[in-house]
Amino acid sequence: MARALYIHWPFCLKKCPYCDFNSHVRDEVDHAAWQRALIADMRHEAALAGGERLESIFFGGGTPSLMPPALVGDLLAEAERLWGFSGTVEITLEANPSSVEAAAFGDLASAGVNRVSLGLQALDDSALRFLGRLHDVAEGLDALAIAQRHFARVSFDLIYARPGQGAAEWECELSRALGFGTGHLSLYQLTIEPNTRFATDVRLGRFDPLDDDPAAELFETTRALTAGAGLPAYEISNHARPGEQSRHNLAYWRYRDYCGIGPGAHGRRGGLATMRHRKPENWLAAVGEQGHGLREETPLSPATAASEALLMGLRLAEGVSLPEIARRFGIEPARLIDPDRREMLARLGFVHEDGGRLAVTPRGMPVLDAILGELVHPELVTA
Repeated sequence: MARALYIHWPFCLKKCPYCDFNSHVRDEVDHAAWQRALIADMRHEAALAGGERLESIFFGGGTPSLMPPALVGDLLAEAERLWGFSGTVEITLEANPSSVEAAAFGDLASAGVNRVSLGLQALDDSALRFLGRLHDVAEGLDALAIAQRHFARVSFDLIYARPGQGAAEWECELSRALGFGTGHLSLYQLTIEPNTRFATDVRLGRFDPLDDDPAAELFETTRALTAGAGLPAYEISNHARPGEQSRHNLAYWRYRDYCGIGPGAHGRRGGLATMRHRKPENWLAAVGEQGHGLREETPLSPATAASEALLMGLRLAEGVSLPEIARRFGIEPARLIDPDRREMLARLGFVHEDGGRLAVTPRGMPVLDAILGELVHPELVTA
């Protein structure tokens, strides 16, 4: 049964050349039609994965902070009717730090949103231009101040290891960020993904990515400063005061079931990987024809599910319980982790195991991807 709900709003009302949903820019949206369709999609999921109260709801996607607050309130009312809410339900909405979106924060809080995640991305105007953001630092900080007035919990993200960024520069920027007093920060190293604008720019020699050694130094700086400020890393890129961790994202990393509704939404439900139609018009048509927007439901083999649980859970500072994963998916503990590789990585100080709980150490986190490739048992990968 799912205790988490993801609601995907696909539209970007401001055209941004770096947005994944650039094709979903619309001048006008029929909000009544979308409300009916989203509620139908929600009801379908609740019929299959209801029975337990929701602990978290997350509004994500294109620009969900530009959803009419009345629509947000109606969706939350329906979710509460279908599932019920835990007494401490976390209701998060992603927002760009623009003045237009910040103007709606008060109404969104009144509609039931109690946590906001702001995409600040940098506290330097030249860096924001490099990252392709439409806001500047002043506008972003104004939005942050408004968010802190209206929401009990506020998180924002920054991207570091930018080209040419030094340790002193990042230390100054991060120290300033920590001074704003939010209980949660998401701090991501800039990565150059294939088939992106950044990949093209690197290929054409427009900039050089930061080398591994300087990036590792910035990672260590990040860990030290956040821990010193009382926001230790609980996941490789996420830092929070005790009790301020993102409950919704923890559901993903702990490999719990969650329902995803709306165009392009993914979910995990009862051993199935669910995926909705991505294009808004196709999703709407599917809801009209079949009562939900599902494009496919893919059964997950026990080996695939166990592998995913390991890959997600080892991102967390708490690590994973190997006996629990073995019980959940009916796989012998010895078939989860390559014992020789685990022993080698433990000798090197990259992983630690205590009472069946395996975790990547702070020393191992900077090379997490390489460690995961070594740890997961070959039988799971090839199953």
